[in-house]
Amino acid sequence: MSMRLVATLALSLSLNGYSYAQGVSYRFSPVNQWDINKTAAYWNPIIKYVSDQSGVNLELKIGRTSADTTAYVLAKEVEFVFSNHLFSPEREKLGWKVFGRRWTPPIYSQIAVPADSPITKLEELNGKEVVFAGPEAFIGYKVSYNQLLSKAVDVKVVFAGNQNAAFSQMFAGKAKAVGSNSALIDGYAAQTGKQFRVLWTSEKYHDLALMASSKVPEKQVRAVASAFIGMHRDPIGKAILLKASEAVGLDPQAYFLPASGDDYSSYRRFYQTAPMNLQ
Repeated sequence: MSMRLVATLALSLSLNGYSYAQGVSYRFSPVNQWDINKTAAYWNPIIKYVSDQSGVNLELKIGRTSADTTAYVLAKEVEFVFSNHLFSPEREKLGWKVFGRRWTPPIYSQIAVPADSPITKLEELNGKEVVFAGPEAFIGYKVSYNQLLSKAVDVKVVFAGNQNAAFSQMFAGKAKAVGSNSALIDGYAAQTGKQFRVLWTSEKYHDLALMASSKVPEKQVRAVASAFIGMHRDPIGKAILLKASEAVGLDPQAYFLPASGDDYSSYRRFYQTAPMNLQ
């Protein structure tokens, strides 16, 4: 067994905090929207609830960065995801099926600077460092960086590994601007008191998608989907969602609702015109 796989298994076990004596377990990989501890704090109670309600055992599997987590998905090492990294033409061939999404207000790609920055327009970022979570971040990197490319603003790209780390690097002066999604900017500002000046905002997008691999039996996909979607209607599930959202600065009313691939048409439109290096 490779050292990488051993480390991954150890991380999965340490983050889960629970196990099942019998039955098949499926790996669930959500994109790292926060650092690894906050990501685990948000998802562990949610997937324990979903596992208990559905009878389908889910285990959290995340990498150190969002790119690492997506690498597990592309290597077919997981069966359920919460992601928006799978809508490019090539990745849609992998057969992932959308069954739900998280309700939040529409999210937007944004490029922002500290509120006290002298920079007031995108063109002033030419030649300067701009920090992003990672190369797989669709809203935070691909859409925002594509905007810079379309305006011929040549920036020095820095990848921080996750969005909170990107914000920290910018406010520490290691980059002049950050690419992110609007919900994470708002949440970071609310939690830390740091203030941003937004230089650019994209069209609206839905939040990330809950998706299942084609190798999971349909009966089990339906059970998992039902548990996610019904969670906010159960007092216990609602309390878990509220506490998890508060822990990471999400809208406290965020919950999961049914969705299909049609809800992500704006993602597909992006790929119709995006340069190959952002595919």
